[in-house]
Amino acid sequence: MREFVNRENEKQFLEKEFLKNAASMIIIYGRRRIGKTALLKEFIKGKEALFFLATEESEAENRNAFKNAVAGYIHNPLLSQTNIDDWQTLFELIFKDRPDARKLIIIDEFQYIGKSNHAFISVLQKIWDTMLSDKNVMLILCGSLVHMMYAQTLSYDSPLYGRRTGQIKMKQIAFRYYHRFFRDLNERQLIESYAVTGGVPKYIESFEPYSDIYTAVENCVLSRESYLYEEPNFLLEKEVQDVGSYFSIIKTIAAGKEKPGEIAAALSVAQTNLPKYLGVLIDLDILEREVPVTESKPEKSKMGLYRIKDNYIRFWFRFIFPYRSYIEMDNTDFVMKKIREGFVPNHAAFVYEDICRKEYMTDLVTKETWDFVPSKIGRWWDRSDTEIDIVAIDEHTDNVIFGECKFTSSPIDVDVYYHLLEKIKKVDWRKLTRKEHFVFFSFNGYTEKMVKLAEERKNIVLYE
Repeated sequence: MREFVNRENEKQFLEKEFLKNAASMIIIYGRRRIGKTALLKEFIKGKEALFFLATEESEAENRNAFKNAVAGYIHNPLLSQTNIDDWQTLFELIFKDRPDARKLIIIDEFQYIGKSNHAFISVLQKIWDTMLSDKNVMLILCGSLVHMMYAQTLSYDSPLYGRRTGQIKMKQIAFRYYHRFFRDLNERQLIESYAVTGGVPKYIESFEPYSDIYTAVENCVLSRESYLYEEPNFLLEKEVQDVGSYFSIIKTIAAGKEKPGEIAAALSVAQTNLPKYLGVLIDLDILEREVPVTESKPEKSKMGLYRIKDNYIRFWFRFIFPYRSYIEMDNTDFVMKKIREGFVPNHAAFVYEDICRKEYMTDLVTKETWDFVPSKIGRWWDRSDTEIDIVAIDEHTDNVIFGECKFTSSPIDVDVYYHLLEKIKKVDWRKLTRKEHFVFFSFNGYTEKMVKLAEERKNIVLYE
């Protein structure tokens, strides 16, 4: 049996809600293939639950299918042959059966019912207010169309607003758990796999049989029959109406134009038209807005850059989209040559930086490597395009950590340190009072000179 990896916090939260002797409404949402249904199936093991998967059919068809699910749940096969044309009667039947028992009701892909009939959300709100809110019930509404789920269940304008007792937005699985999926891979292979699959469970499952990243890409991505070949198109088509505009924005950012002005200029549109589209892509966890970590008011900073947050989409737009015509003509050898040439320097190296910032730095902080805890960890850059991979600041003590990450075939030498010393002169953050520390992350280790330098200067940490 395949191991259920990560999601411990989410499962514990659901278990805690289930043990309550009171009404509970939980909203679970997140992009497709992120593992929502797998979480629910793991959670209901050993429990008697009414699990209903909605479809894109009409509300009447979904209600009829729900009726059949209720018939199985209350062990009443005759119900399946009964014509019932309202939802309230079905919920009443659920609670007439074993009225004192804790009821667990799950509606997966919930948004499809509301999409087929907008009035359904108000109907469910009335059922909750008049019947369920004082019952011993746990109702879980789960969906994979993020914007639709938000509008139907979490938005202030939704009839269900204020009824939920909790919500879970499912995220990608962190790199630190990858060794539990790929037990036979070394660290480099794990990083390369993460650089493409990006923590999406369904993608991970597709890549699990392969130890070599290029073999995995050729079989799982370049094959026109593979779901991953068209995945970005499908994701956008399900979530947004103006697919072309969103697609163009992602393509432009993937090409290296990350400033709003650059994006607008490349697309020949007014910059004022971008926030709506960028906001949607951020909500979908496809993009993220970054500012230099030293900015005191990030939300108002004019230094903001937009980066593709999703590893697979970043990979797809860099290595698949530009070569679609070659793939369609079965010239995959040429495309694989381009991927082999550019994968590490143009993609995996940047993913490695993300891992260093978000995971390895956290390891060092929790191990109390420094006698202070950084309040913010991120990147830094200026208008002259000087960049520092890692800057971590502690606003309470004036301590700052500067770091560099190298996913190269050679070890880090002292020149990387001295080059960093020059770059940090441009960082104005508390320049007169700050206490400077340094950290280096190197996939292929460090030269003897670098090790000796770190031993001599106690403010240098070499991550092993």
